[in-house]
Amino acid sequence: MKLTSFIFIIFSLIFISSCSSIPAEQRCSLDADCVPDACCHAAGVVNAQFAPDCSETLCTLECRPETLDCGFGKIQCVKNECVVIFE
Repeated sequence: MKLTSFIFIIFSLIFISSCSSIPAEQRCSLDADCVPDACCHAAGVVNAQFAPDCSETLCTLECRPETLDCGFGKIQCVKNECVVIFE
């Protein structure tokens, strides 16, 4: 009985520790895993697997504040989460 309880506790701890509060769309290992979350004037980022299809999108050339336009922000992977760092 004690062995069964011990095994249950170990598996429970492994399961709980493997759960992540970071959504799959935001998870990363490297900065290169992260891309803008919108085709134009993106203010957020996602994992590249969830990138929007921008193949048929035309964007304006304006530089909008609080977006990734014109180098206002940079994309980074921080603690396994894609984030935007605004300058």
